[in-house]
Amino acid sequence: MKTLTISKLKANFSKILEDVKRGEEIIVEFGKQHEKLIVIIPYKKYRKKKRRIGILKDKASYKIKDDFKITDEEILS
Repeated sequence: MKTLTISKLKANFSKILEDVKRGEEIIVEFGKQHEKLIVIIPYKKYRKKKRRIGILKDKASYKIKDDFKITDEEILS
């Protein structure tokens, strides 16, 4: 994973896009403190992959205790 400042990103934008196109992830830093601001990742890594339902069947389990209480509002928040 490569780390760049915003000025280097602006100066080398086309080259950086080619790097991302090849699968590299880029961290962009901002300011004198080099605060990590964003990460540029290839779209293929960003796009959600479909997951099969039931993949952990017979491999994992859970149990909800009888004294467990939660309201509908708590679930939805």
